[in-house]
Amino acid sequence: MDTLKSKKTNRVLLGVITFVLLLIIQEILVRVPGLIADSVPYRKFDPFDSFAGNFIHHAAMLILALVIILVPGKLMNLDFYFQLGDKKRGFRYLAIFTAVFALISVLQHTYMVLSDSLPVYSFPLDAKNIIGTLGFQLLLTGPAEELTFRALTITLLIRAFGKSIRIKCSFTLEVILASILFSFAHVSWSIITLHFKADYFQLIYALIMGMIQGIAYQKTKSILYPVLMHSFSNVLMVGGGYVFTALFS
Repeated sequence: MDTLKSKKTNRVLLGVITFVLLLIIQEILVRVPGLIADSVPYRKFDPFDSFAGNFIHHAAMLILALVIILVPGKLMNLDFYFQLGDKKRGFRYLAIFTAVFALISVLQHTYMVLSDSLPVYSFPLDAKNIIGTLGFQLLLTGPAEELTFRALTITLLIRAFGKSIRIKCSFTLEVILASILFSFAHVSWSIITLHFKADYFQLIYALIMGMIQGIAYQKTKSILYPVLMHSFSNVLMVGGGYVFTALFS
């Protein structure tokens, strides 16, 4: 009995340590690419800073995440679900999610029209900026962020706990913790300057989306479907803003 209790305590402690390490890793994966993007003179190509900086940031983030994933993956024989997995379930999830999110985007932007609160952009809505921003959302947000906040995080937490820990229905402890980390990634903070700034709606949105995509990741045993869900939802939201602004402003 004491041995079993000791093992359980050790697993909890290892889980806490892993959570903290993942927080540090995700900050590295967010901040280092920012430094890389800032060092690249892309303003001549993108004078309004509408997409090029984000492209560079997330491309660097994706590469770093792959490197970090490959190291523990080889050393600990971890499966990050780089596979098609359950294709029938995966494409069903993707179709339902995309349809629901398209409806949400239309309803949200309709409300913005009625409340006179459509987005105000810091760049002209010309072909280059529209293609650049939507291309970024489609090609890089899903791969970079899902590898960082789903594949890496959930897999390492499961290894730390020794197994997947089901809370209720399809919710697991590792998905909830990964979603909290994903939500925290949307906070602007600094210990040095004692700076902390957060959009609480964005935090809740990130938490919910993180749980939906985390559940899809575990249920389909594939990173592909969360990647597509993430990218498609961003394109629908950003693209919806462009369409409604063009039509009603």
